[in-house]
Amino acid sequence: MNFNWCAGLFVVLALAAPIYTACPKESQMCLRNGTYQYCDGEERYFTNNINRADLVYCASMFCEPEEFQHDYITRNHDQTPHQNKWKRARIGERATLHDVCLLRNGLPVTRECRVQDNRAHWESTEHWDPVACLRRFREHAISGDLNSLHDDLLEGRRRTNDTQGRRAMTGIMRDMFRQRDRTLLPADVHMTGQMFGTLMLQDKDATVSADLVSVCKEIMSCDSKVLRLSAQLNATNSLLSQFESYMDALPEQLVPKERCGKVVAKPSSDATETATTGVETYNFSDIGVQALITGNISVFFANPECDRITGIAIFSAPGDQRKTSDSGYWYRFIRYSEDLAKVKEEAHLETAAFLPENLWRQVSSRGATYLIFKVYAHDALFVETSLQRTRKPRSKVISISIPGLQSNLLSLPLPFLLRNENLRNPDSKAFSFGSGCGYWNYETWSNEGVITGSSSDLLKDAIIECHTYHLTQFAFLVGGSYRTNDLGEEVLITPINEKVLDIISIVGCSLSLLGILGIFLTAALFKSWRSQASTKVLLHLSLAMCLQMVLFVFLNTDDVSEALVVNGNIVRCVALGAAMQYSILVLFSWMLIIAFLQFQRYVTVIGIERPPRYILKAAIVAWLLPLVPTLLVALIDPDSYVPTADQLSTDTGICYPSGYGLIFGVVLPVTLITVSNLVIFVYVFYSISHSLSQSIHKNEKKMVVKQIRLSIMLFFLLGLTWIFGIFAFMHAGVAFSYLFCITATMQGFVMFIYFVLLDSANRRLWVGLICPTKMEMDVQKRHTELQSMTTSSTNYASRSHQ
Repeated sequence: MNFNWCAGLFVVLALAAPIYTACPKESQMCLRNGTYQYCDGEERYFTNNINRADLVYCASMFCEPEEFQHDYITRNHDQTPHQNKWKRARIGERATLHDVCLLRNGLPVTRECRVQDNRAHWESTEHWDPVACLRRFREHAISGDLNSLHDDLLEGRRRTNDTQGRRAMTGIMRDMFRQRDRTLLPADVHMTGQMFGTLMLQDKDATVSADLVSVCKEIMSCDSKVLRLSAQLNATNSLLSQFESYMDALPEQLVPKERCGKVVAKPSSDATETATTGVETYNFSDIGVQALITGNISVFFANPECDRITGIAIFSAPGDQRKTSDSGYWYRFIRYSEDLAKVKEEAHLETAAFLPENLWRQVSSRGATYLIFKVYAHDALFVETSLQRTRKPRSKVISISIPGLQSNLLSLPLPFLLRNENLRNPDSKAFSFGSGCGYWNYETWSNEGVITGSSSDLLKDAIIECHTYHLTQFAFLVGGSYRTNDLGEEVLITPINEKVLDIISIVGCSLSLLGILGIFLTAALFKSWRSQASTKVLLHLSLAMCLQMVLFVFLNTDDVSEALVVNGNIVRCVALGAAMQYSILVLFSWMLIIAFLQFQRYVTVIGIERPPRYILKAAIVAWLLPLVPTLLVALIDPDSYVPTADQLSTDTGICYPSGYGLIFGVVLPVTLITVSNLVIFVYVFYSISHSLSQSIHKNEKKMVVKQIRLSIMLFFLLGLTWIFGIFAFMHAGVAFSYLFCITATMQGFVMFIYFVLLDSANRRLWVGLICPTKMEMDVQKRHTELQSMTTSSTNYASRSHQ
């Protein structure tokens, strides 16, 4: 593509993306709606998302400490009152309490500092529920020590007005995160972002850069569920923004023009410093480059005036002119005269970005002197709060900054290259629609204003070529409908697959309900069939299945759940979710009982003696035992039944257990029963196969064939179709999602086919009811055949006697 003649069009497209503009240096500015953009000449705000008319000057930018009383939950679950106080906070910041106060999910109790009458005011607590929190969440948590360090920083008890004091403070914070057995909580991520924000208010110091990189590296390695929870307080975005801004303020100290051309010692990382911080530091100041490298995040500072270096390339294997690191990858610097096509063809390329000569000269004429490239190994810090999203990064994330520009809008395209990790390690069948180069707008991943190189199929390209007209963080995005499940993991279901699976589920459940209706109708009409013990068990199973499907299809829908939550009917939502949980556990209880009965029938054939009223006893167990886990979840954690706002906004939320309530109240018992039924099924199948091998030369072959057909039926009857659901949950592929939806929803219909349509006795009963004349003719025909056989036998006996 010729980017010269298309430049005008691409600039128009780029305007659709958020554009950062530096704030006035002489003022502190706020927004009338209560949100706040801090302005000190370093921070930035979105010019096309914020109306300048809404900006007002703030007389005070801080909310001062204020007393607050709450309860602490003790080890024996009692509550004791405690007098606490809110920490000093900037406008727009969510402050924490002086003494650690943690919710049960690890988040801190926070309060927002807002704007009112052009002054900072605390958020009102008038309508808050009484606060009860934990002082200590779990063993090895660093929250207490981190909170104390933050207090010392805010209250001036720790000296940070010089290099020694700042390095001592960041060193303590770094060592906390690098403890081998430490536990990281959402509160720690939030508090770290606040500490980074406090450092932003002071003189920027390059000596603490390795410590800050080390902290971010450790946070990127923590559990994704912790980061997702912390994102509810915008902690990940705050941490990311503060880290990027601090790094962008350091190139003048790290790669000054005065060092250009001065030969330095071999630029190897200091082993002692690396062991302390976990960060490799390489000094190439003679050519105008400084590097801070880790396995999760690396920062490269460049001064193009030294040696025309305007870019960086990262590789997964060694090669010519490549420098090595202990973090498992190789890198080389790119000069502005190099050819993008040749860089793209280099073997083992992971990511690369550089400013061509014409672009560098254009931005340098606008005041640019330095370049900063940050390479994130994955998207851990880029957390979307929505539980459903339409695209996901499948490459490294590269951030490009040019300090000194008054606007991040570029008049010429900046090229960068990204390896398609979905091609190398596919996690599912990704969708081409929506895939391409994109950027992070501190809310979600977007592809507006970023140009993706032309390709017939992006998902098959190993290296993706991208061009941008603005600066931020970039990645290659794979299109699809990503949903976050209750375990914090993501499953990719493409839009087409999602629609097809919904249709299959609705059709399958409808057929099952019709099949269950047919079973009940057969039992109601024919006493001879419903009086059988096996039929009674089948009716119990059908009733449990009917209850579950009615709740799922008609009563507990996302629309009904949303209406209950919006109208404040939380008790009804909990009751509805508990009813659905109970119905599933009852269904699996009956499937376990049937599995036991089949085991007795086909494996322990000799000596079977049913206990008196065993069906009544089985019914008591199957209908009452599931009440135990259901009531435990409902009483201990009723909030787990209530869908979140994100789930409701994406039509994926129903009143149903989540989190630990789902794991221990549904997943655990269902998994145990499914595994038990699978073991019994294998024993039964082996017994039937053994009988077949012994009856090949006998007249029992037809009976054994029927038993084999029965074993196929048992696969549905015992709920083994849920194995496909387990594999789908484990990301084994979208094929298992289809198998699960097809087989699990058809369970009732398959039972109707087997126990009613394929059963010869039931067929005769229905034929006799619908066509009694034909039934009489069949009876008369069989009677005539029997007479003929009897007469033939008598004549043969008479001739033999003569």
